[in-house]
This record gives sequence, C-alpha cells and structure tokens, in this order.
Amino acid sequence: MNKGQRLYQKAKQIIPGGNQLLSKRPEMFLPHYWPSYYKKAKGCEIWDLDGNKYIDMSIMGIGTCSLGYANAQVNKAVKKSIDNGSFSTFNSHEEVHLAEKLIDLHPYMEMVRFARTGGEANALAVRIARAASGKSKVAVCGYHGWHDWYLAANLKGINNLEGLLLPGLKPSGVPSELEDTSLPFHYGKIDELESLVNEHNDIGVICVEVQRGKEPDVPFLNSVREIANKINAVLIFDEISSGFRLSVGGLYKLYNLEPDMLVLGKALGNGYGISAVLGKKEVMNNAQNSFISSSYWTERTGYVAALETINQFENKDVINHLKNLGNYFQINMSKVIKEINITLDGMLTVPLLLFQGDEALSFKTLFTQEMLKRGFLASNVIYLSLSHTTKVIDSYVIACLDVFDHIRKNTDNNNYSELLDGPICHSGFHRLT
Repeated sequence: MNKGQRLYQKAKQIIPGGNQLLSKRPEMFLPHYWPSYYKKAKGCEIWDLDGNKYIDMSIMGIGTCSLGYANAQVNKAVKKSIDNGSFSTFNSHEEVHLAEKLIDLHPYMEMVRFARTGGEANALAVRIARAASGKSKVAVCGYHGWHDWYLAANLKGINNLEGLLLPGLKPSGVPSELEDTSLPFHYGKIDELESLVNEHNDIGVICVEVQRGKEPDVPFLNSVREIANKINAVLIFDEISSGFRLSVGGLYKLYNLEPDMLVLGKALGNGYGISAVLGKKEVMNNAQNSFISSSYWTERTGYVAALETINQFENKDVINHLKNLGNYFQINMSKVIKEINITLDGMLTVPLLLFQGDEALSFKTLFTQEMLKRGFLASNVIYLSLSHTTKVIDSYVIACLDVFDHIRKNTDNNNYSELLDGPICHSGFHRLT
C-alpha cells in the first residue's frame, strides 16, 4: 500500500467521508491504489507522497487550474499580497478592481458580490434572487452544490437529481419543510419547466447551467429566458464549471444570451479560493435587504489571484490555446478509441471519455489503474490547461494505445474486472465504511 493510501485509511477514521470533496475521494478513481495526496504540483505534473511523478490528464484540481498548477505569475502576485498582509481591519482594495474587471467582461452585469467557493456563491445568488422576486421556489437545472436550498429537490425522492449530475445524494439533514422549494427539470426539456410553472405559481428563481457535457442548447436557453420573463422570475446562469473554458469569463456570451445573474468560480482564481456573483443592479441591490456577510470573503489572496488569472487569459490568448489543444486531442484520441467501447463527448476544452456497455464502470477503473502504472492521472474527464501541450497529449495517446492493447490481449467478453487489482470505482455518492 502506498503512503497516500495508508494516510487515507487513517483519514477515514477521523474525517467523515475521508476528505472534504467527493470528487477527490480515491474511491472515485481507483479504490485502494489511488495515491490520494500530493507533495508538489507544478504545471500539469503532480508528485505523490512516495515521490512518484504523474502527468495530470484528468480533473486538474476539479477544473480550477486552467493556467496549470502553481502558475508563476499568479503565485508571485499572491506572495506579494501575503507579504503586505492578506488580512486586516480594512478591506482589500483589489476586490473593487476585480468587480470593475468582471463588469467590463460582462456588459449585462452591473454589480458583483464575492465568496470563496462555488457552492456558497450559488447559495448567495439564490438568496439575492429570492429577495428580488419575493418568491421562494427555485427551478433548477444542473448541479449547483451541496447546500440545503439545492438538495431540497431530493426531499420528494432521491432520484430527482440523478439526471442532473450525481446519483445517491440523500437529503439527510435537509429540513423536510423545504420540500417543493427546489424543483428540478432536465437540460433541453423545456416542457418540464413549463409543467413546473403550470403546477407552481410561486417560482421566483430559475437556476441553470449553460453547459455540462454536450454543446449548449441555445433555443432551450432562450426559451428558459422567455419563461423567466413571463413569470417575473430571476434567471441565474451557473457558470462555475463552464466559465473560462471557451471564453474569458462566461460561455453564455458566445450565444447572445442574457441572464439576470451569473455565478463564476473554479478557474477564476487558478486554485485560490474566489467565486463571484454578478447581476443587474435592480436584482443585486436586494443583497442589502438580506444579511449576507462572511469574514473570509474579505481575505486578499483570492482577489489578487483572480486579477492575475484574468490578465493572463487576456494577454496570453489562453482560450485559443485551450481550443487548439481540444481540437488536437479530439483528432488524435478519436483514432485511438475507434475500436474500443469508448466515445468522445464534452466541451472542446474539457473532453469526456464515455465508457460504454454493462461493464463501463469496471472498464473506467481498469483504464485509470493501467494509466497510473504508466505515469498518468486519468479518468473519464480531462480539463485541459495552459500547461498542457501537444507533446503531453501525444504521450497520453501513446499510453492509451498501450493500455487498450493490454486490455484486448488479456480479457475475454469485456470481463474487465478480472484485471483489476482492487474494487471497482464509485460513480456517485456512497457512504464510506
């Protein structure tokens, strides 16, 4: 057992769930063998506790590090801010500069509030939107975090959110009184939203992810906008995951869409804690009618990191770099998976490997296992970054060819589990024993 796994076994005894983020649990990748912890991360490389170096062709810090790990310029700006004091009785002046910069990037938006994480930013946005609309019910489409307002969608049945992202999310601990306050509908199915509106006359907020996986459905999003106008609901676009992938700031700008509020996070600070809620003035001013306040929302490093991150996106043409890499990946990976039970999907800059068939999960686990042996962190999603290169993709493709050849030669009837060194990975929320 590697050092990381030994430490993780200890962690599960003293940290409920083993760690702080479901998406980073070793069980989501390679139970019993995933290295779990890192000593160092730089560019697109990670060193584990045993000193092994891996190329990260997977989640890149859950999509936070579009410039790569430990970006030199971002770190330099952050270190300077720390040396000058990351916290004080006064406010960080950088928060005003970041608010101005985000408003410049988003012409429909007029005011900004900040938080540290995506989940709390969504909770903040929904609170403001409820205050603005005067109505409490929220129609949701997509994944929007762990807070009560969102998980209330599962109070009527645990399957309500399964089609939106994660299976197995029990609303344990969510007050039963919140039933019917969060109402889910599926992306692309405008009839489901229409049915909700007909059934509930007090929907004041509609919260939608612009894209997760497939290309944006612009007619659907336009119809959502029309319904929001019709029922006087506040329309929130959640671009925590999709922002800074195909445009600097938000994907919605590419399609002439106009939300009332926008939520950004993840790549905004390139690994430093910062998220933002932007909105129209008549909506955002309602934040002053509700108590929304937190000490660490005033901490300096997130603002400084975000300003430098945006600076690099604009001056290093990061979006075109990511697009070019995405095209290169698709062209080369399409050849590799031609005769394998895998299809390519996802955003151009965040490609998805969809493992097909009844044994899809065991196939995915085996792929991760064998790629790890070849020096790659690999799963079903790849967040490309400025630190990735065509040379890195070439080496990844060669490793994939070797893995798939190994699997073909050593399995019969797609019985992938016989080649696994440990259990099959998890696909959603599971309680750990």
